[in-house]
Amino acid sequence: MNDSDDIARLRAENEALRAELDETNQGVLALYAELDNQAEQLRQASELKSRFLSYMSHEFRTPLDSILSMTRLLVDELDGPLNEEQHKQVGFVSGAARELSDMVDDLLDLAKIEAGRITISPAWFELMDLFAALRGMFRPIVDSTEADLVFEEPRGMPKLYTDDKKLAQILRNFISNALKFTPRGEVRVSAELEAADRVRFSVRDTGIGIPPDLQGILFEDFTQVDSPLQKRVRGTGLGLSLCRQFAHLLGGEVGVISVPGEGSTFHVVLPLKLPAEVPDGNA
Repeated sequence: MNDSDDIARLRAENEALRAELDETNQGVLALYAELDNQAEQLRQASELKSRFLSYMSHEFRTPLDSILSMTRLLVDELDGPLNEEQHKQVGFVSGAARELSDMVDDLLDLAKIEAGRITISPAWFELMDLFAALRGMFRPIVDSTEADLVFEEPRGMPKLYTDDKKLAQILRNFISNALKFTPRGEVRVSAELEAADRVRFSVRDTGIGIPPDLQGILFEDFTQVDSPLQKRVRGTGLGLSLCRQFAHLLGGEVGVISVPGEGSTFHVVLPLKLPAEVPDGNA
């Protein structure tokens, strides 16, 4: 075989390789186009879901507020006295409406987070004020249970610069869950410095505890503890997932340690100061 034959063979191989590469590139481009199309369809579906959740949450809000207002009027006996049985029935209606209201709030928060419309509003505040507000919020619930709710005084804690409403929502969810799954005993809320620039909030209970196989997925969407108590307390299974997402927005993280039959400790660790531009005079 002479040199001209070798050159011709190499040219033919190069042409075949080029044709194969062109075909592969076309296939890759077609695949990218298909992936882009599917990504756009998923984005549209996610947007529609978020819009639906937001719309339905707002639509539920008005009648729920009306029900809660009416039950408050009945409990206050502004339209006449109620007997013991009627007070009990109104209490059932009010409790069910509050539970449904909490579910609606969870769904609305989920829709806002997925749509990227959650806003963070940091400010300086004292932990004593936060604990006092939470104590007052849970007083009616604690009065009707056999569990004690204890807030440890946050001695020596500096002011925090973060979104106190988001932090309160995280702790409110932790406390609410602890009370639900602690038929009797104690729920204790505390805060302590962790390193020099972070604070750990803990909600420790002496309740039923959580099985080990659930602890790893507890902060995922729609996860609920399967227990006899769970059948009596309804929820969306979104509360702890929202806690995790709020904590991330505040630059922190959540976690849980639990022993079945002994109790659970939920915690959130946050920076003392949310990374942001803060006037020196507020420090």
